[in-house]
Amino acid sequence: MRGGAQSHLMRCADENYYVVKFQNNPQHRRILVNELLGTRLARRLGLPTQPVSVIEVPEELIRLTPELCIETPRSRIPCAAGLQFGSRYPGDPDKAALHDFLPDEKLREVDNLHEFAGMLVFDKWTCNTNGRQTLFFETERRAERIKAGVFGVETDATGIPVYHTVMIDQGFCFNAGEWNFPDAPLRALYARNRVYEGVIGMESFAPWLERLEKQISERVISELAEEIPPAWYEDDYDALMRLLEHVYRRRGRVTELLLAAKNSNRQPFPYWKN
Repeated sequence: MRGGAQSHLMRCADENYYVVKFQNNPQHRRILVNELLGTRLARRLGLPTQPVSVIEVPEELIRLTPELCIETPRSRIPCAAGLQFGSRYPGDPDKAALHDFLPDEKLREVDNLHEFAGMLVFDKWTCNTNGRQTLFFETERRAERIKAGVFGVETDATGIPVYHTVMIDQGFCFNAGEWNFPDAPLRALYARNRVYEGVIGMESFAPWLERLEKQISERVISELAEEIPPAWYEDDYDALMRLLEHVYRRRGRVTELLLAAKNSNRQPFPYWKN
């Protein structure tokens, strides 16, 4: 798969396909912690993410599969055996049509475009230092249109949008392997302002800010962290606890961080009413 973590697409015992990131990926071992914890937290906020799991990859499979390796400029290193992170691939990779980019005119067809605002709440809270990564896929309604040979219209006969998006790749939450929070106004914004045209003020973020306040407790964060294999944070339990404490305390800063983005030179919210 593309990306700096050099993840691999694998079919697992449940017959689903997963994008698997390995402990010895080139970015950092903690990337796996960020992916699992971050995606679980995003799901708690009601955001559109893929199911994630801890994936056990046996040593024998790696030994018998030369393609399961990490490539460096000078060598190929076998992927680590043991417990890895997996994000379920949306559908059958031989059949599903996925897009990591849609032109602006097609973005109007996305049925959950408003959830980019919610994902910005999440990304500001967790200090995602990477650009927001998404996947777009066609709904059944669009697939039926294409099969029938109907093209050149932006919505179906009922005017309902015909794409859906899911938010992927939480690996650079908490600033990747650094586990600190270097906030900046433009950080975590999606590359194109079109996705934020529905934002008219702070009230547009209210549903996710309310969930952040009411549904994300210290207990919730701790329970989610219990799922993380200790090898992913190299048994440094104190470092993990410091991270969790900081994540909990940051909930109260999100409004301030959103306003800083709004007031930046980029002006990402074109219809914000002062």
